[in-house]
Amino acid sequence: MKLLFSAVGLLFAGLICTAQVDRRWKIHDVDRPVPAVTSPGTPSTQETPGKPPSDAVVLFDGKDASQWVQMDGSALKWKVDNGALEVVPTSGDIRTRSAFGDCQLHVEFQ
Repeated sequence: MKLLFSAVGLLFAGLICTAQVDRRWKIHDVDRPVPAVTSPGTPSTQETPGKPPSDAVVLFDGKDASQWVQMDGSALKWKVDNGALEVVPTSGDIRTRSAFGDCQLHVEFQ
């Protein structure tokens, strides 16, 4: 019985170790596709806002709150006022329409 559990454990460990490996390419293969080139963002000044990196997902730009919904997925009840997203009393929490995993986050608030 121990031998069976050991064999199953080794098989499972082998599957986990190879789960993220793309077998189409060898390590350091010169024919491997190159990631898309992204342009970096620009810094903000007092006069003008900076630009986000080309691969950024902008969740709120001071005007458009379409990337946000209530926690239950219904339409957003919060309001956009004077470039800010403001909570409406008793409207509840909000979330983004999209789900995100690991990310680099840039937040500006007042």
